Amino acid sequence: MANNALLDDPTLDRSFAACSHPIRRVIIERLSEHEMTVGEATAGFGVSKPAISKHLKVLEQAGTIVRVIDGRTHRLRLREQPLGDAYAWMTRQRELWERKLDVVEEYLREQRDNRQLHEPESKGNRTDDTRTDDPRSRDE
Repeated sequence: MANNALLDDPTLDRSFAACSHPIRRVIIERLSEHEMTVGEATAGFGVSKPAISKHLKVLEQAGTIVRVIDGRTHRLRLREQPLGDAYAWMTRQRELWERKLDVVEEYLREQRDNRQLHEPESKGNRTDDTRTDDPRSRDE
């Protein structure tokens, strides 16, 4: 049965939203190495500054990054907790589906084994006592 708390978990929803765009995933990946300025973390995307600001806002709202302002310099730091929560959720889902698929695999194996047990021997392996050595009865 589904846990109702997980059905309405805005923190988890925001974590997945943070990872749902390739630009945000690259920013997360870059910040996984170390803290960076906004310019360093967002360099080379070829999109407008307002678009970059929107991506950073999504990441900040998800709690995935923290912005530290030091004068005119804005530094970004990755927070692993929200991503860790999403990872834990995905791990639970993977384990659940692995168990379900193991049951299906076992069922299919049993079906195959039962079918092999109950199948008559193949025609090539049968011995037929009614054979004749009469050359006229051979197929050519």
